[in-house]
This record gives sequence, C-alpha cells and structure tokens, in this order.
Amino acid sequence: MFVNNSTGQRGLVCLYDVVCFDEVSGISFDQKNGINIMKGYMESGEFSRGKESIRADGSLVLVGNFEVDVEHQQRIGHLFGPMPKEMRDDTAFMDRIHAFLPGWDVPKIGKEYLTDHFGLVSDFLSECWTQLRNQSRVSSLQNRVFFGGALSGRDINAVNKTVSGLLKLLYPGSESAVPDEDLEWALRIAMEARRRVKEQQKRIGAAEFRNTHFSYVLGADGIEKFVSTPELQSENSIGSDPMEPGQVWTISPGGMQEHAGLYRIEVSEGPGSGVKILNKPVPPAFRESMSYAEQNLYARSIQLVGDKDPRHHEFTIQLRVFDASKSGAKLGVAGLVALCTSLLKKSIRGGLIIVGEIALGGSIEPIHNPVMIAEIAVEKGATGLLMPVTCRRQLVDLSDDMATKINIQFYLDAREALLKAIGQLPHPKGWGL
Repeated sequence: MFVNNSTGQRGLVCLYDVVCFDEVSGISFDQKNGINIMKGYMESGEFSRGKESIRADGSLVLVGNFEVDVEHQQRIGHLFGPMPKEMRDDTAFMDRIHAFLPGWDVPKIGKEYLTDHFGLVSDFLSECWTQLRNQSRVSSLQNRVFFGGALSGRDINAVNKTVSGLLKLLYPGSESAVPDEDLEWALRIAMEARRRVKEQQKRIGAAEFRNTHFSYVLGADGIEKFVSTPELQSENSIGSDPMEPGQVWTISPGGMQEHAGLYRIEVSEGPGSGVKILNKPVPPAFRESMSYAEQNLYARSIQLVGDKDPRHHEFTIQLRVFDASKSGAKLGVAGLVALCTSLLKKSIRGGLIIVGEIALGGSIEPIHNPVMIAEIAVEKGATGLLMPVTCRRQLVDLSDDMATKINIQFYLDAREALLKAIGQLPHPKGWGL
C-alpha cells in the first residue's frame, strides 16, 4: 500500500488518486505498526521508508457493511463497529477521517438514475477529476463562512476539504462565483459527514469529543445554524442539539380534565406587526397564553430584546402537539421565550424544556404538579428543565433516580428565563441583549 521495503517500489497511494478498500472488516496488517503508518499518512500525506520521507496524494476510502440495521448498530455499539479490530475503537484513527458517508441513504442504481442525454467517456471524466485535484475551492468559504466553537482544527480541515470537493463538482471552472445557497448546501453535507465521525468518538467515551454541536454562520450578519446527523434523532424527539431560533420545547401542566403533555412552539418572524397563530382551530387556552406572552414582549421589550422593536415585526406561531393533551394551556413563558429568540436570532440550549405561565402583569404563576412535569421531561429525553423558582420546594418529592437524569434550573421572571434558556446568565447590574 505504501512501499515495498525489499525493492523500494512505491505503493498504491503513490500511483493512484484514490485507493478504495471494499469489505473493510477483512483488512489485516502484517506489521504491528501498520495502523500507525496509516494514521501518519492520513494526517500529513507522508510516510517514511528508513530515513526517507515519501509524500503521496492518494486518498483512502473504506467501504463496509453492517450486519444489522443502523438503529440496532447504534444500540449495540457505534457506526465504526464493522472496522477491523485495530481501527474500530481507535479514536485517533477516526479523527483523521474527513467524512462518514451514510451508505444506507445512498439509493441503489436503477433506470431512473440513468440519463437519456449526452455523457462523458469515463476515462476522460476521470482525467478531468484528476486535474481538479490540483485546485482548491476553500477560498469560497473565506470571509463568508464562520464555524462554531465546537469544531476543532481537524474538524474545520475535514469540512473544508469536503466542501472544496463538492464545489468542484458543481463549478469545475475555478473562476466561477459560488452563490450562497450552493455553498450552504455543500457546507451542510460536509459538516454532517464530519459530525458523524465525531459522534462515534463520543460514543466510545473520549471526553475530548463530547461537544459535537456543530454550527456555522453564513455571512457576517447571518444566523448561527446547527447541523445534526439524522440517524441520531427524529424530528419529533428532544435531541441534544439546539433548535432553530424561535423553537421551544414545553410541557403544559394540564388541569382538572387534562393530563400534562409535551408541546413544541415554533415561531418565525418577518416584516409587519402582530401575532398570527396557524393552528386551526386555535386552542382557546393557548391563544390566551400567547396573548399574555405578546403583551409582555411589548411592555418589556427593552429588558428582553434590547433595541429591537417587536411592534414592527409579525410573528407566525405554530403549536405542535406530541401527547393526548391538546389545549396548550399555561405555556406563556415558553411562548415568550420563543418570540424573543425568533427576534434575537438566537437558539435555546439543546435538550431544554421550558415550563411556566406568565400573567398579563408579568408575574409568574405557580405550577401545581412540578414533580410530574420533571418525570415527563425525563421520559421524553430532555436533559434540562427550566421552571419557576416556586417549584423548588415541591421538587423534594422527586425521586433520586429522576433527579440524577435531568438538570433542573429555576427562574424568577421572564428575563431570567430567557437568559438561562439561551445560556447567558444575568449580569449583576443587569444588561440588555
């Protein structure tokens, strides 16, 4: 693969653009340091033969199959499980992998994927791609894409290389301008593929890889967006990733005729004025809570959103229901946080549920069943719960087992709830966002 020590003949990585290992689980090393040579090459593009350092350009592709479906594979281990034993739990080796392509999402070749137009002869096309390897499109990201703090240097390098390759397929001409929508398309694919690698390192238990919340900002004045891996969460579950600005998980405490239940409030803002609820019909209790939230936003806009005037924005709201509870009662604080974050273009912390009702005058109403709400939050997979401080004494009845599974925080008023939700604790002297 690298060099024949007997003859000095250069190996496959020196002769070809890509070296692909099919059925990777069958790979074996005849030398104990074989995996270390491969790791060194994957990092620097160089390997040693005696005192001589040899540089090569061949990329490595590892292809394998699961013996079970993806969900079961994640339950019993991690997605690198089919790799040879020398690789499967080596986080240093994994860290040198730029992208994990989910083969289970790649469709099988069929007639519908074959064109009836002109094509290029394969040897000509492969020569075009060989020549493109000498170019880079990383400059398309400079001063346009800003990565979040969760990405390490190796992460950024991996994402840059994948984005560069994808953009060369779309825009073979080096002088072509890349529009934002195509750049973002390539960026999200690259970040998802790299994050999939990091998630497996996290599963193995390496503490240094625990922060996998990959995010980016497109443009100097853009919004921070998070990129997830679809196999780790469903749209209807509470994941650990921050959601889009304006989206909040919440639990209604219920009432005499209704049990507590999980909801998600989704708010988008645009030019105009007022609040529009899309649900038909609108649950009366939810309409009342959002009315209180709206009036508190207008009355306390300086404290909550600084110099942004909410009266010059139209808010579109949708309530999504995930349990038998349908009324959407007592969701005022979560609704207010959703309105504020949509205006501020900030996401709340991942895995967080916000509960509580706010009165027209701004006071926070007590909750009659905080223990039940905490138990539901744990059952739904939340990692954090934000509640009115008046719940503190009642939560002594929460079992030790439940208390260790969720981080419960308290708030005194709407501003403190907002600041804790987005991960900014109040300054002692108070300050606007």
